Amino acid sequence: MHREGTTLRHLSDDATLPHVCPARAQDGDGTERGKGAVMTLDARQRLIVVLAAVIEDDGRRLLVARRPEGTHLAGYWEFPGGKCEPGESHEDCLRRELREELGADADIGDELLVTEHAYPDRRIRLHFRRCRLLDRPRPLVGQQLRWIARHELHTLEFPPADRELIALLREAGHDG
Repeated sequence: MHREGTTLRHLSDDATLPHVCPARAQDGDGTERGKGAVMTLDARQRLIVVLAAVIEDDGRRLLVARRPEGTHLAGYWEFPGGKCEPGESHEDCLRRELREELGADADIGDELLVTEHAYPDRRIRLHFRRCRLLDRPRPLVGQQLRWIARHELHTLEFPPADRELIALLREAGHDG
């Protein structure tokens, strides 16, 4: 089943948002179009559930990590997090990933966005959650960390699955 929009949930309101990632534009025949290419969603591709932390230090800067060499999408910037293990709750997954990647414990907050994306070799369902770090972050798995202002997010290259969130964060940054 394909959705026309993705639900953004805040504590105070609900809003339906259109997909901004070009790979999510759909034809009526069940295919998804990227820039100049057609991707067919393969039902045999396993869905990978991924949790990502949206961490702000002062309400204006966000913590991002650069994927290390030798990994899927190496060199792209992303929000810290990772794959959910079988039987693991979303909160436990994100706490574990933040300890493994940043050496930090965190309070896990509300879900900002859930989106699905099909890469040529995998499908992911990505849950973005607000988080507050309880410790100072430090890179533990070879990635670079950077605090970046919302209005500067466009200067970094993010994976296609993150682009919808980037647009929402930049838009929210213009609200003051």
